[in-house]
Amino acid sequence: MRQVTAVLGAVLTAALCAALAAQVPQREAPATPPRSPAPGSWRLVGAHPCVAPDGGMLACDAASPPVRAIRAGRMFDSLSGEMLTRQVVLVQGERILDVGAEGRVQIPAGAQVIDLSNATVLPGLIDAHTHMFNTPAPNMSRERSTIIAIQNLQADLRAGFTAARDMTSHGNGFADVELRDAINRGDLDGPRFQVSGRGIRWNAEPAAPDNPLADVLIRSAEEGRAAVRDAVAHRVDWIKLYPGGAYSFAANGDPQYVTTYPLSVLQAIIDEAHTNGRKTACHVFGGDGLQFAITAGCDTVEHGYGLTQAQLDEMVRKKLDFDPTFARYTTPAMDDNDAKATDGKYRIIPVFERAVSAAVRTKSLRTMVGSGVDGSAFPHGTQATEFEQLVARSGMTTRQVLQAGTIVNARVMGWDGQIGSITKGKFADLVAVPGDPIADITQLRHVSFVMKGGKIVKRD
Repeated sequence: MRQVTAVLGAVLTAALCAALAAQVPQREAPATPPRSPAPGSWRLVGAHPCVAPDGGMLACDAASPPVRAIRAGRMFDSLSGEMLTRQVVLVQGERILDVGAEGRVQIPAGAQVIDLSNATVLPGLIDAHTHMFNTPAPNMSRERSTIIAIQNLQADLRAGFTAARDMTSHGNGFADVELRDAINRGDLDGPRFQVSGRGIRWNAEPAAPDNPLADVLIRSAEEGRAAVRDAVAHRVDWIKLYPGGAYSFAANGDPQYVTTYPLSVLQAIIDEAHTNGRKTACHVFGGDGLQFAITAGCDTVEHGYGLTQAQLDEMVRKKLDFDPTFARYTTPAMDDNDAKATDGKYRIIPVFERAVSAAVRTKSLRTMVGSGVDGSAFPHGTQATEFEQLVARSGMTTRQVLQAGTIVNARVMGWDGQIGSITKGKFADLVAVPGDPIADITQLRHVSFVMKGGKIVKRD
């Protein structure tokens, strides 16, 4: 009985500590906490277990080698954009212990050697715009929706994406917060996530019944501020906003864009987010909504079909970032829709291509790699397509797109001190492909090795 009481006390203490820690937003990429052994001797079933943070028992972590040594035939240096050869990466626990050329970095006796001398090693890839949850089908259970989300995030991890920014849960409430926390605790394998929970949408119509799983609808600046505070209370990392809606074409072929929030409302929402220590991401295509997002200081512009050079220059001055989600919005289905709507006269894709190409040419603008994977139009685990399309159609070089999908995204997320490059002291988030992705960006389709925080997730 005394042993059971001690175990319960340890469980409650761990749960309280986890609850208190959860109130503080993650300013750095989180380390995985070690599992604590159940106190006292173990006289029940099996080997001595560890205590889960929120109750119950888990198997303790298996002992790992004191040091792993990775021999990299080629290694992409995301800080310089150069491809190095014959490198050694030493990994201890979750972190990179040392990295450098063969001969300079000595492999300690007893280290586990991982031979990737015929491959290219890169920092773990980062997707800046994902939706781990699919939009729920009618009558889909919450349990089924979560199972699909876990499949999605694990497909991303096995494709080499060791970190991601999730841009709303697609009608699944704040369930993305729970999955982020489960990954951080080591309950399941997945990318390091920053999440946004429910989006905040403008709706000037009379109040509709509240759906706690869907985006929150607002009709005033004060409702917008309250929605931000509610999202912060639910421990999101980003606030997702929608300053623009759909596009269409005028009779002369000029694109037209729906604008949602009035500028004063959007400004109030963004100011409230910044006051609460959160950044904002704005889904917007063009028109007044796009200009409002830039004027109000939205931290990342998502999509931005109609961006002009003047707007791009203003984004540089205000230190705002651009996440085009290029492949998602240049699919053949876009042409199908435009052909039906305009009798084949006008297309939005060339407009978008010009905007993204102008962004790539704009000095000092951080253009990100975000796929928009959502389990429908863009399946999870196939984000290599985003890199390929940016190289083929926007003017990005392979070096630039590899940097965008690693260190640039890490900087936008505020995690560049922890991830985004293969650097001593950072998390050992590493992937490998057979060939040279600078020479052939399609190599990213063939990720053969994934390590996240020193743990080997995939090794073909």
